[in-house]
Amino acid sequence: MTASNETSETLDGLSYEEAREQLVAVVGRLEAGGASLEESLALWERGEALAKRCEEWLEGARRRLASARDTTSSGASGAESGSGTGTGTDSAAG
Repeated sequence: MTASNETSETLDGLSYEEAREQLVAVVGRLEAGGASLEESLALWERGEALAKRCEEWLEGARRRLASARDTTSSGASGAESGSGTGTGTDSAAG
């Protein structure tokens, strides 16, 4: 279980692009075959964790876009306010 915690901590520092690139590599290794059962399971688990990290990034981006849309539509009266600057990248849902 410690390895799982270490993996989670490692993934938290990855950008979307880094996580996606690693996920593509994991899928490629699994599709190529030739790995032992133990290695295949480890790759699968890593791939699942990477996919989850990518989804977290995408969900954060969706929230930011929705917030920006809401701010834009409610701020259409002409007053400029910088209050909608919250980012969705601080998701500590891990």
